[in-house]
Amino acid sequence: MTKILIVDDSSFARNRLKIIFERAGHEVVGSAKDGKQALNMFDSLHPDVVTLDYLMAGKNGEEVLKDIIQHDPAAKVIMVSGSGDHTVEEKVLAAGAKLFVEKFKSKNEFLRAVDRVMRA
Repeated sequence: MTKILIVDDSSFARNRLKIIFERAGHEVVGSAKDGKQALNMFDSLHPDVVTLDYLMAGKNGEEVLKDIIQHDPAAKVIMVSGSGDHTVEEKVLAAGAKLFVEKFKSKNEFLRAVDRVMRA
């Protein structure tokens, strides 16, 4: 069972991912609505994987990603975005994200992403 922290400013997206992961047998250890909350939860919960929304108010996902990687270079972060912009994907992968998944993909895409980063 993988311990997952979900970070997204949309409560709908957080709830959707929580259901997907829990039905697959993973444990959602936390759900953060912004970057500040995400960083606090990352430090206290020690998740195996973080799903991190790219576009958020305050600190955006790229900034939060950099903070997480600075704190733990081995962190397994999956960046999630509603944008199919490949330049965003390239930037976040270069900054330390393990994978990039479009927000509106199927539940299987998210489950495969978690499996891939856990095996890497």
